[in-house]
Amino acid sequence: MSSTLDLIIEPEALADALGDPKLLIVDVSQAATYAQAHVPGAVHVDPRELVCGIPPAPGKLPAKDKLEALFSRIGYTPDKHIVTYDDEGGGWAGRFIWTLDVIGHQGYSYLNGGIHAWYKEDHPTESTPTAATATDVSLTLDMSVNADVNDVLASLDDPHLKVWDARSYEEYIGTKVSAARGGHIPGAVNLDWLHTMDPARNLRLKPLDQIKTTLDELGIHDGDSIITHCQTHHRSGLTYLIAKALGFKVKAYDGSWSEWGNLPDTPIET
Repeated sequence: MSSTLDLIIEPEALADALGDPKLLIVDVSQAATYAQAHVPGAVHVDPRELVCGIPPAPGKLPAKDKLEALFSRIGYTPDKHIVTYDDEGGGWAGRFIWTLDVIGHQGYSYLNGGIHAWYKEDHPTESTPTAATATDVSLTLDMSVNADVNDVLASLDDPHLKVWDARSYEEYIGTKVSAARGGHIPGAVNLDWLHTMDPARNLRLKPLDQIKTTLDELGIHDGDSIITHCQTHHRSGLTYLIAKALGFKVKAYDGSWSEWGNLPDTPIET
């Protein structure tokens, strides 16, 4: 089954795979959405479980024991093919996929359009919560997919390492400030995560070749590596996923602007 599921899949592909014992479906929607309707058999992960929640950088990766407890609860085993989705166009689902990369999991997919596409296109749903059988989970974290402050600082002198800022333009230029200082990392490319999805197609991603052309016009080219961020590495979960789908070598800066903008001496442009 897993060999037939791509990184980004359509609802029809997931519908065909329902019931496969090697499939683990993870819903990262808000609790109220999950309670109203979710893909049959999907286990729920509260988005807050994917972040440490500790100021000033609440979006950083949770502690290893917290991750082990989470993956144990949802019945995780390394042999499962995981399909994840959310109710907002891919931010939290992308963050979950990044987390899967951190734990070294092989085999996962994103449901394009999430629960919006699934529900509005008349695929079956459930409202009863799925109770998974807990598993014994011991994780080894691979932080090579994460960028810290020093990695980002090093990118400033590397013409082939680009920072993709997934925040709004107002945040990027510093007129909307959600930290001690506003603005952006010097040289960062701004492509708002909302501009990568199509509301007219139930929040599916825009065509990947179209996004790639936009990135190229903004200065992210074939052969470049990417560090992506937003305010808390939530919105940049989606841009991390997109960069992977486009074949870029990508890391996520989980400290994001909540860390960078609250440090006293990090360089900033407006």
